[in-house]
Amino acid sequence: MTGRSARRGPDDTGISTRVNGPARPGAVKGWCPGAWRPMMSGDGLVVRVRPRLARIDAAQAAGLADLSEAFGSGIVELTRRGNLQLRGVGEDGHGALLGGLAELGLLDPDPDWEARRNILSAPDWVAGDATERLSQDLAGRLGELPDLPAKFGMVVDAGPKRRLDGAPGDIRIERAASGVIVRADGCDTGVPVENDTAIGTVVALARWFAAHRGEARRMAQLLATTPLSDRFTGVPPAPNGMPEGTLGGVAFGQMEAGLLRTLARGALRITPWRMVLLEGGGALPEGLLPPDDPLLAIDACPGAPFCTQATVETRWLARTLAGRAPSVHVSGCAKGCARSDPADVTLTGRDGAFDLVIRGRAGDTPLRRGLAPKEVPDAL
Repeated sequence: MTGRSARRGPDDTGISTRVNGPARPGAVKGWCPGAWRPMMSGDGLVVRVRPRLARIDAAQAAGLADLSEAFGSGIVELTRRGNLQLRGVGEDGHGALLGGLAELGLLDPDPDWEARRNILSAPDWVAGDATERLSQDLAGRLGELPDLPAKFGMVVDAGPKRRLDGAPGDIRIERAASGVIVRADGCDTGVPVENDTAIGTVVALARWFAAHRGEARRMAQLLATTPLSDRFTGVPPAPNGMPEGTLGGVAFGQMEAGLLRTLARGALRITPWRMVLLEGGGALPEGLLPPDDPLLAIDACPGAPFCTQATVETRWLARTLAGRAPSVHVSGCAKGCARSDPADVTLTGRDGAFDLVIRGRAGDTPLRRGLAPKEVPDAL
């Protein structure tokens, strides 16, 4: 894969590297990167790959490791949306990278379809269960959805037990105490559905959002000011729990391509918790952290110099704070890309220093401002 892909130029793939173009450094990004439309960061393009049904097989895992080393920095990231990102990709190699992704079956036919296929599936689905069936049904009917904001996403969490509470998504197909519901994010209850009505209800709820959204870009943002129609409410979701099986994570969701290649002994399920679930179980491979490792309770974006929005380095400080609070978020800027939910401790980079927020988000009003990185541990 590496040698063959490295020799290919953009013209050889039949794929244009200029579709919509990457976002330039310094731009405020209100969308997520994809494969077709990557995002420019401080270390090059960030190319996001969206596995179908949260799964990559062994050949795809090994192939992604090869592509990461051939065209990028050799760093592969696990995202909060259950996707994979290749970092440090050069603009001149983007077309060849798209060709490699197409060979692996990991490229959507065009940028518009890729943007619509923003579906997060519970990673512990089994063949024939409701999560698998409804994820595939939803993917087949994306063309019925209205125009939606770029980060607007769907969650399919309809297996025997609910898994994805807290994972980002705007319309959720979820397990209830009895049966399955479709629920708008930001509303405590959803509407019961059958297998043959679930996707139609998702489409109807998406159209309701599109008709009422105004300037809102997310469902919960809209529901904070606009009452939801009663036809989409009524039944609460079931309790949430983590999947069983062999789960292992990497600090800040970032691994070297060599580790991904080592894991390519079997299929992997990509989770929104910066962990992978190994199909078939077995012992936790070397290089992966157990789910209770304190480093996995910390969210930290790449920070400076890897992100052009950041004015501070983030991950040294994040490692220093491991275990200091139940949840810690270290953000290079007020956007808070690494975590959208409140954290017990949030540190937001600003002009080379940190603002301290307690039980809040990166953009919230801080308790203290202008802390030098070395001052932060004592301030806590």
